[in-house]
Amino acid sequence: MSEIKDLINTINEFRDARNWRQYHNPKDLAISISIEAAELLEDFQWKSSEEALKANEENIREEIADILIYSLMLCSDLDMDVKEIIEEKIVKNGRKYPVKE
Repeated sequence: MSEIKDLINTINEFRDARNWRQYHNPKDLAISISIEAAELLEDFQWKSSEEALKANEENIREEIADILIYSLMLCSDLDMDVKEIIEEKIVKNGRKYPVKE
């Protein structure tokens, strides 16, 4: 898990070196996640997955990175442990959508 914490530290250092902290409050980070997700969707609009990847793989990678960066910053700002909240959600989803035997 230290890799994720290291990644968050790298992201926060990048942000802080540019004095962008003032723009990265939880509300604006949540908005930014949604905007970046919409930009990712544009790469797939009217194409198959294969066509989208062939035509836009670099931009798809960048949009996914933007979504993850904003999500990790939001977790950091809200003092939420990424591993913990993902594991909790997987358990909750397991109860909601059990494997059929």
